[in-house]
Amino acid sequence: MIDLRKKLLLASAVLALSSLTPALSEPLRFVGVNLAGAEFRGNRIPGALNKDYIYPSSKDVDYFMSQGMNTFRVPFRWERMQLNLGWELEDDELEQLDKTVRYITDKGGYTLLDPHNYGRYYGKLIGSKQVPASALADFWRVLALRYKDNDKVIFGLMNEPHGISASDWREIAEVSITAIRDTGAKNLILVPGTNWTGAHSWMTSRGKPSNGEVFRDLKDPANNMMFEVHQYLDGDYSGTKDFCQSEDIGVEKLTSFTKWLRENNQRGFLGEFGVGSSPVCLEALNRMLKYVSDNADVWGGWTYWAAGPWWGNYPFSIQPSPEGDRPQMKVLQDRIGRP
Repeated sequence: MIDLRKKLLLASAVLALSSLTPALSEPLRFVGVNLAGAEFRGNRIPGALNKDYIYPSSKDVDYFMSQGMNTFRVPFRWERMQLNLGWELEDDELEQLDKTVRYITDKGGYTLLDPHNYGRYYGKLIGSKQVPASALADFWRVLALRYKDNDKVIFGLMNEPHGISASDWREIAEVSITAIRDTGAKNLILVPGTNWTGAHSWMTSRGKPSNGEVFRDLKDPANNMMFEVHQYLDGDYSGTKDFCQSEDIGVEKLTSFTKWLRENNQRGFLGEFGVGSSPVCLEALNRMLKYVSDNADVWGGWTYWAAGPWWGNYPFSIQPSPEGDRPQMKVLQDRIGRP
Protein backbone atom coordinates (compact mmCIF):
# COMPACT_ATOMS: atom_id res chain seq x y z
CA MET A 1 0.00 0.00 0.00
CA ILE A 2 1.27 3.47 -0.88
CA ASP A 3 1.63 5.60 2.25
CA LEU A 4 0.36 9.18 2.44
CA ARG A 5 3.80 10.72 1.83
CA LYS A 6 4.27 8.74 -1.38
CA LYS A 7 0.79 9.66 -2.54
CA LEU A 8 1.58 13.34 -2.07
CA LEU A 9 4.87 13.01 -3.94
CA LEU A 10 3.13 11.20 -6.79
CA ALA A 11 0.41 13.86 -6.99
CA SER A 12 3.06 16.61 -7.06
CA ALA A 13 4.90 14.87 -9.88
CA VAL A 14 1.72 14.52 -11.95
CA LEU A 15 0.88 18.19 -11.37
CA ALA A 16 4.37 19.27 -12.42
CA LEU A 17 4.22 17.16 -15.55
CA SER A 18 0.81 18.56 -16.51
CA SER A 19 2.19 22.10 -16.40
CA LEU A 20 4.78 21.18 -19.03
CA THR A 21 2.44 19.48 -21.52
CA PRO A 22 -0.63 20.66 -23.42
CA ALA A 23 -3.95 20.05 -21.72
CA LEU A 24 -6.22 17.44 -23.20
CA SER A 25 -8.87 19.16 -25.27
CA GLU A 26 -11.66 18.59 -27.74
CA PRO A 27 -10.82 17.95 -31.42
CA LEU A 28 -10.32 20.97 -33.63
CA ARG A 29 -13.60 22.75 -34.19
CA PHE A 30 -12.80 24.19 -37.63
CA VAL A 31 -11.20 22.19 -40.47
CA GLY A 32 -11.55 23.29 -44.05
CA VAL A 33 -10.34 25.05 -47.14
CA ASN A 34 -10.09 28.41 -48.86
CA LEU A 35 -12.60 28.40 -51.73
CA ALA A 36 -10.92 31.04 -53.85
CA GLY A 37 -12.34 32.95 -56.79
CA ALA A 38 -14.19 36.05 -55.61
CA GLU A 39 -10.87 37.84 -55.02
CA PHE A 40 -9.51 37.07 -58.51
CA ARG A 41 -8.46 39.85 -60.90
CA GLY A 42 -8.42 42.56 -58.30
CA ASN A 43 -7.08 44.92 -60.95
CA ARG A 44 -10.51 44.76 -62.62
CA ILE A 45 -12.97 46.50 -60.32
CA PRO A 46 -15.81 45.87 -60.32
CA GLY A 47 -15.17 43.30 -63.04
CA ALA A 48 -17.65 40.86 -64.50
CA LEU A 49 -18.99 37.98 -62.42
CA ASN A 50 -18.11 34.57 -63.89
CA LYS A 51 -15.66 36.22 -66.28
CA ASP A 52 -13.22 38.02 -64.00
CA TYR A 53 -14.16 36.35 -60.72
CA ILE A 54 -16.47 33.72 -59.27
CA TYR A 55 -18.08 32.77 -55.99
CA PRO A 56 -17.95 29.20 -54.64
CA SER A 57 -20.35 26.72 -56.19
CA SER A 58 -22.62 24.37 -54.27
CA LYS A 59 -20.87 21.48 -56.05
CA ASP A 60 -17.51 22.46 -54.57
CA VAL A 61 -18.97 22.95 -51.10
CA ASP A 62 -20.60 19.53 -51.30
CA TYR A 63 -17.37 17.86 -52.39
CA PHE A 64 -15.29 19.23 -49.53
CA MET A 65 -17.99 18.55 -46.99
CA SER A 66 -18.01 14.94 -48.22
CA GLN A 67 -14.30 14.85 -47.36
CA GLY A 68 -15.06 15.80 -43.76
CA MET A 69 -14.45 19.55 -43.96
CA ASN A 70 -16.77 21.99 -42.20
CA THR A 71 -15.16 25.43 -42.66
CA PHE A 72 -14.88 27.50 -45.84
CA ARG A 73 -12.77 30.64 -46.02
CA VAL A 74 -14.27 32.80 -48.77
CA PRO A 75 -11.85 35.44 -50.08
CA PHE A 76 -13.38 38.50 -51.78
CA ARG A 77 -12.33 42.04 -52.70
CA TRP A 78 -13.42 44.88 -50.44
CA GLU A 79 -13.55 47.21 -53.47
CA ARG A 80 -16.13 45.00 -55.20
CA MET A 81 -18.31 45.04 -52.11
CA GLN A 82 -17.95 48.80 -51.65
CA LEU A 83 -16.99 50.73 -54.78
CA ASN A 84 -16.21 53.90 -52.83
CA LEU A 85 -15.69 54.58 -49.14
CA GLY A 86 -18.84 55.77 -47.47
CA TRP A 87 -21.08 54.22 -50.11
CA GLU A 88 -23.63 51.52 -49.43
CA LEU A 89 -22.41 48.00 -50.15
CA GLU A 90 -23.19 46.70 -53.62
CA ASP A 91 -26.44 44.75 -53.77
CA ASP A 92 -25.23 42.34 -56.48
CA GLU A 93 -22.12 41.40 -54.53
CA LEU A 94 -24.01 41.02 -51.29
CA GLU A 95 -26.48 38.76 -53.07
CA GLN A 96 -23.62 36.48 -54.17
CA LEU A 97 -22.07 36.47 -50.72
CA ASP A 98 -25.45 35.84 -49.08
CA LYS A 99 -26.05 32.91 -51.41
CA THR A 100 -22.68 31.39 -50.51
CA VAL A 101 -23.12 31.94 -46.77
CA ARG A 102 -26.64 30.56 -46.80
CA TYR A 103 -25.69 27.38 -48.68
CA ILE A 104 -22.71 26.58 -46.46
CA THR A 105 -24.33 27.38 -43.13
CA ASP A 106 -27.66 25.74 -43.96
CA LYS A 107 -25.67 22.52 -44.46
CA GLY A 108 -24.09 22.95 -41.02
CA GLY A 109 -20.78 24.42 -42.18
CA TYR A 110 -18.96 27.61 -41.21
CA THR A 111 -18.28 30.50 -43.60
CA LEU A 112 -15.17 32.58 -42.91
CA LEU A 113 -15.50 36.01 -44.53
CA ASP A 114 -12.12 37.18 -45.85
CA PRO A 115 -11.59 40.67 -47.32
CA HIS A 116 -8.56 39.65 -49.37
CA ASN A 117 -6.93 43.07 -49.52
CA TYR A 118 -3.54 42.85 -47.77
CA GLY A 119 -4.35 45.81 -45.53
CA ARG A 120 -5.26 48.06 -48.45
CA TYR A 121 -8.17 49.56 -50.37
CA TYR A 122 -7.54 50.41 -54.03
CA GLY A 123 -3.86 50.05 -53.17
CA LYS A 124 -3.95 52.66 -50.38
CA LEU A 125 -2.84 51.50 -46.95
CA ILE A 126 -5.48 51.31 -44.23
CA GLY A 127 -4.59 53.96 -41.66
CA SER A 128 -3.57 56.47 -44.32
CA LYS A 129 -5.40 59.75 -44.98
CA GLN A 130 -7.11 58.16 -47.97
CA VAL A 131 -8.27 55.08 -46.03
CA PRO A 132 -8.67 55.82 -42.31
CA ALA A 133 -9.11 53.04 -39.78
CA SER A 134 -12.75 54.07 -39.47
CA ALA A 135 -13.35 52.99 -43.08
CA LEU A 136 -12.55 49.34 -42.35
CA ALA A 137 -14.49 49.54 -39.10
CA ASP A 138 -17.56 50.85 -40.90
CA PHE A 139 -17.27 48.09 -43.53
CA TRP A 140 -17.23 45.49 -40.77
CA ARG A 141 -20.08 47.21 -38.94
CA VAL A 142 -22.29 46.73 -42.00
CA LEU A 143 -21.27 43.09 -42.47
CA ALA A 144 -21.73 42.39 -38.76
CA LEU A 145 -25.25 43.79 -38.82
CA ARG A 146 -26.00 41.55 -41.78
CA TYR A 147 -24.64 38.31 -40.33
CA LYS A 148 -24.77 38.70 -36.57
CA ASP A 149 -27.74 36.37 -36.23
CA ASN A 150 -25.83 33.52 -37.91
CA ASP A 151 -23.24 32.18 -35.48
CA LYS A 152 -21.77 30.00 -38.24
CA VAL A 153 -20.34 33.10 -39.94
CA ILE A 154 -16.77 33.97 -38.91
CA PHE A 155 -15.33 37.45 -39.37
CA GLY A 156 -11.72 37.49 -40.66
CA LEU A 157 -10.72 41.13 -40.31
CA MET A 158 -8.25 41.29 -43.20
CA ASN A 159 -6.00 39.08 -45.30
CA GLU A 160 -2.24 39.45 -44.75
CA PRO A 161 -1.68 43.10 -43.80
CA HIS A 162 1.85 44.30 -44.55
CA GLY A 163 3.78 47.53 -44.88
CA ILE A 164 2.42 48.76 -41.55
CA SER A 165 3.80 48.50 -38.02
CA ALA A 166 2.31 46.00 -35.61
CA SER A 167 1.37 48.83 -33.24
CA ASP A 168 -0.49 50.75 -35.93
CA TRP A 169 -2.20 47.59 -37.14
CA ARG A 170 -3.35 46.74 -33.62
CA GLU A 171 -5.07 50.12 -33.35
CA ILE A 172 -6.87 49.50 -36.66
CA ALA A 173 -7.90 46.00 -35.61
CA GLU A 174 -9.25 47.24 -32.26
CA VAL A 175 -11.42 49.86 -33.96
CA SER A 176 -12.94 47.16 -36.18
CA ILE A 177 -13.46 44.77 -33.27
CA THR A 178 -15.25 47.52 -31.36
CA ALA A 179 -17.45 48.33 -34.37
CA ILE A 180 -18.42 44.66 -34.72
CA ARG A 181 -19.21 44.20 -31.04
CA ASP A 182 -21.18 47.45 -30.88
CA THR A 183 -23.70 45.87 -33.28
CA GLY A 184 -24.36 43.13 -30.75
CA ALA A 185 -22.62 40.52 -32.93
CA LYS A 186 -20.95 37.75 -30.97
CA ASN A 187 -19.51 35.90 -34.00
CA LEU A 188 -15.96 34.57 -33.87
CA ILE A 189 -13.44 37.20 -35.03
CA LEU A 190 -10.06 36.28 -36.54
CA VAL A 191 -7.36 38.90 -36.03
CA PRO A 192 -4.25 38.78 -38.25
CA GLY A 193 -0.90 40.32 -37.47
CA THR A 194 1.08 42.48 -39.84
CA ASN A 195 4.08 41.31 -41.90
CA TRP A 196 1.81 38.97 -43.88
CA THR A 197 0.74 37.43 -40.52
CA GLY A 198 3.36 34.69 -40.78
CA ALA A 199 3.58 32.30 -37.85
CA HIS A 200 7.33 32.03 -38.47
CA SER A 201 7.76 35.81 -38.07
CA TRP A 202 5.27 36.42 -35.24
CA MET A 203 8.07 37.15 -32.77
CA THR A 204 10.33 38.97 -35.28
CA SER A 205 10.78 42.66 -34.49
CA ARG A 206 12.75 44.05 -37.47
CA GLY A 207 13.57 47.14 -35.43
CA LYS A 208 10.00 47.66 -34.23
CA PRO A 209 7.79 45.76 -31.77
CA SER A 210 6.75 42.37 -33.13
CA ASN A 211 3.24 41.02 -33.51
CA GLY A 212 3.95 38.91 -30.44
CA GLU A 213 4.85 41.93 -28.32
CA VAL A 214 2.00 44.12 -29.54
CA PHE A 215 -0.88 41.65 -29.50
CA ARG A 216 -0.19 39.61 -26.37
CA ASP A 217 -2.75 41.48 -24.25
CA LEU A 218 -5.40 42.15 -26.92
CA LYS A 219 -8.83 41.20 -25.59
CA ASP A 220 -12.22 40.85 -27.23
CA PRO A 221 -15.21 42.14 -25.22
CA ALA A 222 -17.19 39.08 -26.33
CA ASN A 223 -14.29 36.70 -25.61
CA ASN A 224 -14.66 35.06 -29.03
CA MET A 225 -11.45 35.87 -30.89
CA MET A 226 -8.52 33.98 -32.41
CA PHE A 227 -5.30 35.16 -34.01
CA GLU A 228 -5.04 34.13 -37.64
CA VAL A 229 -1.61 33.18 -38.95
CA HIS A 230 -0.44 31.79 -42.29
CA GLN A 231 2.45 29.40 -42.80
CA TYR A 232 4.00 28.16 -46.04
CA LEU A 233 6.94 25.81 -46.15
CA ASP A 234 9.14 26.95 -49.04
CA GLY A 235 12.45 28.76 -48.62
CA ASP A 236 11.05 32.24 -47.95
CA TYR A 237 7.66 31.07 -46.58
CA SER A 238 5.84 32.89 -49.38
CA GLY A 239 3.95 29.91 -50.75
CA THR A 240 5.17 30.69 -54.26
CA LYS A 241 7.32 27.61 -54.82
CA ASP A 242 6.55 23.90 -55.10
CA PHE A 243 9.23 23.04 -52.55
CA CYS A 244 9.35 22.28 -48.82
CA GLN A 245 12.49 22.77 -46.76
CA SER A 246 12.12 19.59 -44.71
CA GLU A 247 9.53 17.21 -43.30
CA ASP A 248 9.60 19.06 -39.96
CA ILE A 249 9.66 22.64 -41.22
CA GLY A 250 5.96 23.26 -40.54
CA VAL A 251 6.18 22.05 -36.95
CA GLU A 252 9.33 24.08 -36.39
CA LYS A 253 7.72 27.29 -37.66
CA LEU A 254 4.54 26.91 -35.61
CA THR A 255 6.30 26.11 -32.33
CA SER A 256 7.12 29.61 -31.10
CA PHE A 257 3.66 30.92 -32.01
CA THR A 258 2.03 28.01 -30.19
CA LYS A 259 4.14 28.76 -27.11
CA TRP A 260 3.12 32.42 -27.36
CA LEU A 261 -0.58 31.48 -27.51
CA ARG A 262 -0.30 29.32 -24.41
CA GLU A 263 1.75 31.83 -22.41
CA ASN A 264 -0.65 34.68 -23.19
CA ASN A 265 -3.93 32.77 -22.85
CA GLN A 266 -4.75 33.34 -26.53
CA ARG A 267 -6.01 31.08 -29.34
CA GLY A 268 -4.83 30.66 -32.91
CA PHE A 269 -6.17 29.74 -36.33
CA LEU A 270 -4.09 28.59 -39.31
CA GLY A 271 -5.87 30.45 -42.09
CA GLU A 272 -3.54 29.63 -44.99
CA PHE A 273 -1.01 26.90 -45.71
CA GLY A 274 -0.40 24.77 -48.76
CA VAL A 275 2.13 22.39 -50.24
CA GLY A 276 3.02 20.63 -53.45
CA SER A 277 2.72 16.90 -53.94
CA SER A 278 6.31 15.78 -53.34
CA PRO A 279 6.85 13.15 -50.62
CA VAL A 280 8.71 15.68 -48.45
CA CYS A 281 5.89 18.22 -48.74
CA LEU A 282 3.16 15.70 -48.04
CA GLU A 283 4.91 14.48 -44.91
CA ALA A 284 5.59 18.08 -43.82
CA LEU A 285 1.87 18.79 -44.23
CA ASN A 286 0.98 15.69 -42.21
CA ARG A 287 3.33 16.55 -39.35
CA MET A 288 2.28 20.21 -39.21
CA LEU A 289 -1.43 19.41 -38.98
CA LYS A 290 -0.80 16.69 -36.44
CA TYR A 291 1.05 19.28 -34.37
CA VAL A 292 -1.92 21.66 -34.59
CA SER A 293 -4.29 18.89 -33.49
CA ASP A 294 -1.96 17.86 -30.67
CA ASN A 295 -2.09 21.45 -29.40
CA ALA A 296 -5.83 21.95 -29.76
CA ASP A 297 -5.95 23.60 -26.35
CA VAL A 298 -4.70 26.76 -28.09
CA TRP A 299 -5.43 26.05 -31.78
CA GLY A 300 -8.99 26.38 -33.08
CA GLY A 301 -8.55 25.02 -36.58
CA TRP A 302 -7.27 25.50 -40.11
CA THR A 303 -8.23 26.22 -43.73
CA TYR A 304 -5.97 24.91 -46.50
CA TRP A 305 -4.93 27.13 -49.42
CA ALA A 306 -6.60 26.53 -51.78
CA ALA A 307 -9.42 25.18 -53.91
CA GLY A 308 -11.68 26.50 -56.64
CA PRO A 309 -12.21 25.64 -60.31
CA TRP A 310 -10.01 28.40 -61.77
CA TRP A 311 -6.66 27.26 -60.37
CA GLY A 312 -5.63 25.16 -63.35
CA ASN A 313 -2.24 23.53 -62.69
CA TYR A 314 -1.55 25.44 -59.47
CA PRO A 315 0.58 22.93 -57.51
CA PHE A 316 -1.08 23.60 -54.12
CA SER A 317 -4.64 23.15 -55.39
CA ILE A 318 -6.85 20.47 -53.87
CA GLN A 319 -9.64 21.04 -56.37
CA PRO A 320 -10.46 17.52 -57.58
CA SER A 321 -9.11 16.75 -61.05
CA PRO A 322 -10.72 14.52 -63.70
CA GLU A 323 -8.45 11.78 -62.37
CA GLY A 324 -9.80 12.14 -58.84
CA ASP A 325 -8.61 13.53 -55.51
CA ARG A 326 -5.33 15.42 -55.25
CA PRO A 327 -2.49 13.81 -53.24
CA GLN A 328 -2.74 16.50 -50.57
CA MET A 329 -6.38 15.57 -49.99
CA LYS A 330 -5.48 12.17 -48.57
CA VAL A 331 -3.26 13.83 -45.96
CA LEU A 332 -6.00 16.28 -45.03
CA GLN A 333 -8.54 13.46 -44.75
CA ASP A 334 -6.24 11.55 -42.42
CA ARG A 335 -5.76 14.61 -40.21
CA ILE A 336 -9.51 15.27 -40.11
CA GLY A 337 -10.01 11.68 -39.08
CA ARG A 338 -12.13 10.66 -42.04
CA PRO A 339 -11.65 6.97 -43.06
